[in-house]
Amino acid sequence: MSQKLVVALAQVNFLVGDIPGNTQRVIDCANSVAAEGGCDLVLFSELALTGYPPEDLLLRPSLARRIDEALARIRAEVRDVAVVVGYPKEQGGKLRNMAGVIVDGHLVYEYAKQYLPNYQVFDEKRYFEPASETGIFELNGHKIGLAICEDVWHPEPIVAMKEAGARAILSLNASPFHKGKTTERTQLMAEHARLAELPLIYVNQVGAQDELVFDGGSQVLDAEGELAFMGAHYEEATYKVELDPETGAVKPLQPSIPEPSYEASIYQALVVGVRDYINKNGFKGVVFGLSGGIDSALTAAVAVDALGPDRVECVMMPFTYTSSMSIEDAALEAEALGIKHSVISIEPMYESFMQQLTGEFEGLPLDATEENLQARCRGVLLMAISNKKGYLVLTTSNKSETAVGYSTLYGDMAGGFCVLKDIPKTLVYRLSRYRNTISPVIPERVIERPPSAELRPDQTDQDSLPDYDELDAILELYIEKDLSARAIIDKGYSEETVLRVVRLVDINEYKRRQAPIGTRITQRGFGRDRRYPITSGWKAGV
Repeated sequence: MSQKLVVALAQVNFLVGDIPGNTQRVIDCANSVAAEGGCDLVLFSELALTGYPPEDLLLRPSLARRIDEALARIRAEVRDVAVVVGYPKEQGGKLRNMAGVIVDGHLVYEYAKQYLPNYQVFDEKRYFEPASETGIFELNGHKIGLAICEDVWHPEPIVAMKEAGARAILSLNASPFHKGKTTERTQLMAEHARLAELPLIYVNQVGAQDELVFDGGSQVLDAEGELAFMGAHYEEATYKVELDPETGAVKPLQPSIPEPSYEASIYQALVVGVRDYINKNGFKGVVFGLSGGIDSALTAAVAVDALGPDRVECVMMPFTYTSSMSIEDAALEAEALGIKHSVISIEPMYESFMQQLTGEFEGLPLDATEENLQARCRGVLLMAISNKKGYLVLTTSNKSETAVGYSTLYGDMAGGFCVLKDIPKTLVYRLSRYRNTISPVIPERVIERPPSAELRPDQTDQDSLPDYDELDAILELYIEKDLSARAIIDKGYSEETVLRVVRLVDINEYKRRQAPIGTRITQRGFGRDRRYPITSGWKAGV
């Protein structure tokens, strides 16, 4: 019996629904590891064969046949190394979230997930039935525990594996990113490794799926709960660790990769979110309005870092109230990033619309209608370019604006993907300064000047909204922490301001429901994990 085992952690970017393609990636990765020699097992992520989350694809009648074919291919084409891979499968008439162990052409063991997450972005109870059997299999005479994602967030499966004689725990995961997530994972995995007194080998999916980003960061904890190894975030890679099942000692066979900084981690999540959404959906590139403001400037930087300058196009669409500074700054940003930049005035379109609406507007005062019409002219231009060139329109609203409805339906909300949808305005400034440390692409005066939509003379955002420091603090308490208006007021915020902000959030649900998706980076983004009715008699005031 070999004293030690070498386990490879395969941190792979799978494509949801592409079962043949995902299967080929598993086969190629496993055979590459086998060809290098000296490895006993390759560990893949949760639901690797379907990608995660597969959502209602799990309800398709052909799913079982496709998974059977995929497993048959792996059994036939992988040799000289064991594989642990995730997939959905019926077991006793119930669909389970499974992990299978394949050795020398045989499916020697299957484990079904016990704990099904049904909170935030997770809907697993919609599709799967939980199991209760402890995951234990033998490899080279050693008992190894198996867990799938949520299982290792609970102590019961950990204790059960220890009591069943496991000498190490392997965990397959599809754990999406939000700010602070790496620290949460590491702390809990360390606690449970200490609880079991066993090494814990944790592999995580990498890449983006719609609004979710999976950040990788696969890790290994030793039997004392010390972090022995951490893999790269946001990058595909395969890492190896040598495990001594008798002593619980682990020896990474490559150096650990430090966790990125707070700003770097969030910025890279945005880059991966854009890159995978555009590439996996087959778009040629992106186009967006570059206004000379900070939101579109940061969006431009993210887009270029995701796709390269040749696949990014921006349009400055000035109007009467657009300052010369904005026109200049937009041109400077485009030049610094090396992207195609054009200028199309919306004045002729706007005047034509207003002329046609003269009869409808007769006797009515000027109001936000005329401001919204400017935004809608810009939306029409961008969508026309999108249709003609096959470029997806990126929108540039941030979370603060999206929360309170400071945006125009069929105007600046027109598009296919919102890069900053979950980025509060105060974080937009932090990320912009961070990006300039890599290379200076956002002019300093864009960061310093008061933000403005420039839809009327001398307009600033604070004409309509509270100061962003105060607004973002209130929004975080109300949206991400679910505090009531009274609880927020009790923290020292103005009652008038809180009630106004809360009301704006509630009445603009209809806008958010029609907004494009965007990368999620908080624990409560507008999308999969915040689902409020549009029509509602609920009163959020005190």
